[in-house]
Amino acid sequence: MVEVTGSTQDDIAQLVAEEKAQHGEVIATEYQSAGRGRLDRKFDAASSSALMFSLYVKPQRDKSDWSFLTLLTGLSAIFALTKLDPGFTPTLKWPNDIVIGDGKVGGIIAQVSGDGVIIGVGVNVGMTQEELPVAHATSLALHQFPILDRNLILASFLTTFEELFERWQGGEDLRHLYCERSSTMGQQVRIEHPDGSYRTGKAVDVTLTGELILEDGSRVTVGDIVHLR
Repeated sequence: MVEVTGSTQDDIAQLVAEEKAQHGEVIATEYQSAGRGRLDRKFDAASSSALMFSLYVKPQRDKSDWSFLTLLTGLSAIFALTKLDPGFTPTLKWPNDIVIGDGKVGGIIAQVSGDGVIIGVGVNVGMTQEELPVAHATSLALHQFPILDRNLILASFLTTFEELFERWQGGEDLRHLYCERSSTMGQQVRIEHPDGSYRTGKAVDVTLTGELILEDGSRVTVGDIVHLR
């Protein structure tokens, strides 16, 4: 745990560049001044209000499968929270959002680096309404989650991630677990691409590499997903 850093992702990337990063390396911080989310969006959180960490893994599976790790990380996060409170039922919005109801409580970013993947996780833990970074965000505290100790949440996550990672590493297909806990599955969605274009369709499944499959058989690799009512 470090008090302040620019970005835990960058910290591990530096270790990778120096050939010092080990499989399972974890860096967590109280505050990061240059945190970022998917598509290089800025991620802000008041000091000590969020659980922010990055971990480094060196998968033995084919590199083409590594993109599923974003989905596996989200699954690990909600399983970890449910272990701490069995009555708590967060869901996953493809590709990288952890949600409670309609509110985003956390997000995931992943990047290939060296012989492995750096996975960054941010979860809004103790944030008040005033501290939320965007209107559609929420926090565990605002939903009366009983355990706001970020060390306990991190420990639960790492234990859960290790278990799921080893199952995935061994070749197990975990897509059914993801789909059961995804609020995107079965929804009519609008896919907004980075270039400003968009299309709509019904989300029905994901591929082994984490792509979203629409009812017409097409696949979505990147884009923002809006659930249509």
